[in-house]
Amino acid sequence: MRTAPTILHLDMDAFYASAEQAAKPSLRGKAVIVGGLGPRGVVATCSYEARVFGVHSAMPMAQARRLAPNAAYLVPRFGLYREVSEQVMGLLRDLSPLVEPLSLDEAFVDLEAGQTAWDAESARLTGVKLRGDIRTVTGLTGSVGLAASKMVAKIASEQAKPDGLVLIEPGTERELLAPMSVRTLPGVGPATGDHLRRAGITTVGEIAEAGEDELVRLLGKAHGVALYAMALAHDVRPVVAERDTKSVSVEDTYDVDIHDRVRVRMEVQRLADRCVGRLRGAHLSGRTIVLKVRRYDFSTLTRSETLRGPTDDPAVVREAAARLLESVDTTGGVRLLGVGVSGLADYTQEDLFAQARTAAAAASAEELEHVEHEETEEAVEEPVPPAERRWHAGHDVRHAEFGHGWVQGSGLGRVTVRFETPGSLPGRVRTFRSDDPLLEVAEPLPLVERRPGDVGAPAGSPAAGGEG
Repeated sequence: MRTAPTILHLDMDAFYASAEQAAKPSLRGKAVIVGGLGPRGVVATCSYEARVFGVHSAMPMAQARRLAPNAAYLVPRFGLYREVSEQVMGLLRDLSPLVEPLSLDEAFVDLEAGQTAWDAESARLTGVKLRGDIRTVTGLTGSVGLAASKMVAKIASEQAKPDGLVLIEPGTERELLAPMSVRTLPGVGPATGDHLRRAGITTVGEIAEAGEDELVRLLGKAHGVALYAMALAHDVRPVVAERDTKSVSVEDTYDVDIHDRVRVRMEVQRLADRCVGRLRGAHLSGRTIVLKVRRYDFSTLTRSETLRGPTDDPAVVREAAARLLESVDTTGGVRLLGVGVSGLADYTQEDLFAQARTAAAAASAEELEHVEHEETEEAVEEPVPPAERRWHAGHDVRHAEFGHGWVQGSGLGRVTVRFETPGSLPGRVRTFRSDDPLLEVAEPLPLVERRPGDVGAPAGSPAAGGEG
């Protein structure tokens, strides 16, 4: 156990919702809920203004709408969130070579390994500076916990929320933990919590009083021993530097079950292309193609195929995913599809491109054979209707006349756009036809707008040219 609080846990505050508020001046200080907007959607995150109404992460979106009908409901923009996350992780890596990301908005840092802190005061100053740097670079806020162990540092950051810093001095951990609910400890979910409650154990202090033998009797050896150690604030887990990515995958959940087999095949092909796009974006290739299918009855099936070597060729991934789909019965309907690639490498085996060309040639030969059998029929080329543009609530658009904005809502052939940028005043709202040729999808703008010579200023600050 360390003798100084040199493990830092950072947790960004309501990350997705805060990023949307920073990007959209008209939503600052208002209830914002980000997640899937369909009937089966769930809340990914929500602003603190929305939490006042009882909305929380993982809540069904339909329930959130009943609790907060006047909130802004937005579809996630993961491209923007990843970009901001990389900025934050870059600041953490400046502090230490040992950074352990847990998600886009959360990470542990070993300050001692980076020689940026060695006692309580230096750790506190480092935490204060980090929070300021995050606000300057991203315009967002993060809460910081500092302690001698990972578990207590994470608990400290929860106490610091929102936008705060809590430092737990070594030696005071047991006193801090004793009155807390057993659910505070990692690994204690609803089922374990109920089991402990039935045994008369509701607080961390009561876990410590029960003793290791009793916990082993209640929960089994592995879980019981670990839980007793955590109740005593014994946590010697090191901060582990960022691990290599093990897989790359994409998936979609559909508002209405898909029954048409042709549509299912098309969706799998589209997901395969998206997956390869992420694979190439990460400069990776992979050997194992994985198909995930969740059927109408919530049963989830996975199928995989391992190639001779790694690939990032979309034709190869599409072909493998299509073969895997043939082994899955989808007649009852499909509610979720996913395509992934694992067995990752940073190179591509060349002969797999030949495999893709061979598959394409075989498909062409099969098509030619089919045409020869149908040569007596007259070929009729039917016009293909243009794909209907989809306008997702919260996503960025640009109008040739009015400039940059974001989709406030769409439907019935219309799309409503609010024209504003992160550094502007709240903008005006205009409605257009959904097929307006002057309106197009746009890339997100940086949350912090800079002028030449600016070190950085949060969106909406006077230095960024926004509201004071």
